[in-house]
Amino acid sequence: MKYAVAVSGGIDSVVLLDLIAHKGHQCVVLHFDHGMRADSRADAQFVEALARRYGFLFAGKREELLGANEAIARQRRYAFLLAAAEKHNAQLVTAHHLDDVVETIALNVARGTRWRGLAVLGDSRIMRPLTHWTKQQLTTYAVRRRLEWVEDETNASDIYTRNRLRRKLMNLPDDAKQQLYDLWQEQLELAEAITDESAQLLMEPLNRYFFISIDMAEAVELLAEYLRKKFATSLLTSQLERAVVALKTGKPGTVWQIGEGLEMKLSLKTAIIKKIDLGRKDFSDYGSKDAEQEWQE
Repeated sequence: MKYAVAVSGGIDSVVLLDLIAHKGHQCVVLHFDHGMRADSRADAQFVEALARRYGFLFAGKREELLGANEAIARQRRYAFLLAAAEKHNAQLVTAHHLDDVVETIALNVARGTRWRGLAVLGDSRIMRPLTHWTKQQLTTYAVRRRLEWVEDETNASDIYTRNRLRRKLMNLPDDAKQQLYDLWQEQLELAEAITDESAQLLMEPLNRYFFISIDMAEAVELLAEYLRKKFATSLLTSQLERAVVALKTGKPGTVWQIGEGLEMKLSLKTAIIKKIDLGRKDFSDYGSKDAEQEWQE
């Protein structure tokens, strides 16, 4: 199989690349320069040189995302990685490890996530072969192999919530990490099963009578799955609950803002959800206006 390996230049992805290289796989090295740090060009040059050293193809892209938040930078990075992997007809591989899994779960729990916050890093388009490795194991491997890597200075900054959380989790015992890993695997299986079941129940446009006939928890789960599948969007539980209340009880001919730039238009029997321009004038979550007028603007 041909692999497209996402390499930032940090220790994790450098170890991943070395492991793949020594297994003799065909590979293309991918690097996304977000332009958010003054030394990011140097990182890109390091990764390109590393790819040449292993005899691999290199594909990189730079965008000027200075001032963008983490979510936007991550979105742009994965857009490039997935597109590049498809272009090269290769399987995208990333260097996420066990500590990344634990940190992401902890971060989502701290933010008040729904249960899917435990089913993280589950995109089936991406292979993550290092999720059973701890950070310490990766470091030990890199030192033993005398590998070179670059350090991202932002990893030491308290500006980012993940960095502060990472320091709190540094002394978490390996057996606790393993328990979270096992739970994570179970949640991934559950998420896949719910996705398959939801696909059989959901239709377009959304049937209001169907949502009225089921209980709140089921309706919230189905709406969340619909938004995730159609718009790649995840709303807060409170937003989902308000949207379901509107879906069940809202008057025909009204339009509701449900969050993340999504509007829901209600008729007597159906609900249509669409993405809108966030620059447009918003109205209250529980306010409404004439649906036909609003939909034509």
